[in-house]
Amino acid sequence: MYGLENDVLWLSGYRKEQPELIDFQGKTVVLQGLDAWVQQDAEMMDSDSIRKRWKEIMADWRIWEKERDEHNCIVIGSDISKGIVPMEARDRRWRDACGWVFQDVASISRRVDIIWYGMNQRIK
Repeated sequence: MYGLENDVLWLSGYRKEQPELIDFQGKTVVLQGLDAWVQQDAEMMDSDSIRKRWKEIMADWRIWEKERDEHNCIVIGSDISKGIVPMEARDRRWRDACGWVFQDVASISRRVDIIWYGMNQRIK
């Protein structure tokens, strides 16, 4: 966990930081590595449990966002849905759960962008 400024909190799944809501008084929270968090969950949970967990986490952050107009939660994840479907059940569970969680996050988001080679494409 690190802050770029006092107003920004950056939590990373790649560094195995916890994505759950914390008492943060700044303006912006960045949840980076959604795919990595889901991968960690896929080692211990089934897809339905992963999806339920992330709906709860994101609902908490949405409440935080609505507390003040300047609150903003940005979620970043890498698309792992392209290519050959993995042979290992755990890897398939991770891939499937990522797809569901990404869709759930997109459904509650005001704005959704896909970044390709550094260029954004707004899809919502």
